[in-house]
Amino acid sequence: MQKLSIVIPVYNEADTLETIVRRVQDVDVGLDKELVLVDDASSDGSAGVMRNLEERHPDWRFVYHPANRGKGAALRSGFAVATGDIVLIQDADLEYDPAEYPRLLRPILDGHADVVYGSRFLGGGAHRVVFFWHYVGNRFLTTLSNMMTDLNLTDMEVCYKAFRHEVLETLSLHEDRFGFEVEVTAKIARGNWRVYEVPISYYGRSYAEGKKITWRDGIRAVWCVFKYRFV
Repeated sequence: MQKLSIVIPVYNEADTLETIVRRVQDVDVGLDKELVLVDDASSDGSAGVMRNLEERHPDWRFVYHPANRGKGAALRSGFAVATGDIVLIQDADLEYDPAEYPRLLRPILDGHADVVYGSRFLGGGAHRVVFFWHYVGNRFLTTLSNMMTDLNLTDMEVCYKAFRHEVLETLSLHEDRFGFEVEVTAKIARGNWRVYEVPISYYGRSYAEGKKITWRDGIRAVWCVFKYRFV
């Protein structure tokens, strides 16, 4: 049976980590599942939650960064130890619903796709109404990225991305923060991998609820769009 590795970058998610892990465990994808949790030097007790999980699930993978490095760095650490045939990214908050894994995995399992992106803008389910300017920025970055990659994605910045393991093995990734999304998209396009999108729900949270991405990350993302067109 094939194995699915779910890579979960963790930074100050002590309040939601146990819940998201339980939801990941509960979803039936018809594959063996391996959870890969990477703590990026959290200061709120997330590492302690992870250590408790590690005691109960010694077959999962756990990585602890001694200093905060960013989401992209956490994902690279997770990819490095993931052993699944398919690797999927799951944030540690509750913005994305693991019940939608079967939808994300189907194009890969059916042999049509090498990479699948979720999309919050294809009308697939519930979508919290929040942050107009984030929406505008996301659509701008996605359009700019599409111009450089010749893809026609609707949601380049989405968390939910699933990869055949062979794809990740070909990618040399360097971005430490949210520039990861731009970099990985550019390098997937350059590799001529088969990319699909599927509609997903989105339960966005406010900054008071723990949202972390800022306008500075948006500026970096614009720079990355042009940088990774050629690098």
